[in-house]
Amino acid sequence: MYSLGELAETLGVRLDGDPELRVSGLSTLALASPQQLSFLANSKYLAQLQQTRAAAVILRPEQAPQCPVACLVSDNPYLTFARATALFVGEERAVAGVHPSAVVAPGARIESSAAVGPNAVVEAGVTLGAGVVVGANVYIGADCRIGAGSRLYPGVVLYRGVQLGEHCLIHSNAVLGADGFGFAPSAAGWEKIHQLGGVRIGNRVEVGACTTIDRGALEDTVVEDGAIIDNLVQIAHNCHIGKNTAIAGCTGLAGSTIIGANCTLAGGVGVVGHVEICDNVHVTGMTMVTKSITEPGSYSSGTPMSPTRDWKRSAVRFAQLDSIQKRLAELEKRQ
Repeated sequence: MYSLGELAETLGVRLDGDPELRVSGLSTLALASPQQLSFLANSKYLAQLQQTRAAAVILRPEQAPQCPVACLVSDNPYLTFARATALFVGEERAVAGVHPSAVVAPGARIESSAAVGPNAVVEAGVTLGAGVVVGANVYIGADCRIGAGSRLYPGVVLYRGVQLGEHCLIHSNAVLGADGFGFAPSAAGWEKIHQLGGVRIGNRVEVGACTTIDRGALEDTVVEDGAIIDNLVQIAHNCHIGKNTAIAGCTGLAGSTIIGANCTLAGGVGVVGHVEICDNVHVTGMTMVTKSITEPGSYSSGTPMSPTRDWKRSAVRFAQLDSIQKRLAELEKRQ
């Protein structure tokens, strides 16, 4: 538990209220108990503020007069809320050392402050930095390097030669370094192109559960510092993801895609191979990116949902657009 005074000091915000009042967790405005902290980051929930039973609410300075309970006053309540979640996460602290059931190959270098969990496998040539946490049933292939403070949750798989920076989080069942999808057609069928590159992940990168990042064919697949990648994302071989870019769930990037810095790709986005997206681009959900984007801004494709009968009519008209354009051009010539 934390007192409101401790929270204000830790989070760097102003407190309006009793500094000795203690809170045990976080909740929404509607559901918070008198022992919980809440937040108001979206004005559409302002009506709930009057009814909240929270011990205190994180909110903007102009909202404080409307708050019936104590306030933690912040210029950016959502960011302050994000920082507060770290104080209440409640995750069990890993104990340094190698679990007796783990299998560690001779020659692997493991810092004394690192923790290797039950049934994990650490192959030859691996380096685990200070404070690294390797969860149960993790597999770390030969010659991988994992930077200080990074955590691999249970079931993560790193193929050979993956480089992971400092303070990264790799969630369960993510696979880094599997072969990219490379095959050459021959008279006898598909001939495999063996993937000789690797995967390089920067610092402070988070990779969601069941996401796959393929190794490069000749050069490395790269994810730069501060990028965040959601669950169920496919990043193909030789892709390059820029700093602080965010990629939401079910997005798929084909091979050799280059994404700039500070981009956001919403859920279900698809990007064809060998295209480049410049810095500061937002791609909305379910968009199909079929060519390079060279100007910052927001981009969309597809059609909005509509009743099936209306959508079918529109689909017929889509197929007629080419003939309509030709007829229109012919009419313009006659004028």
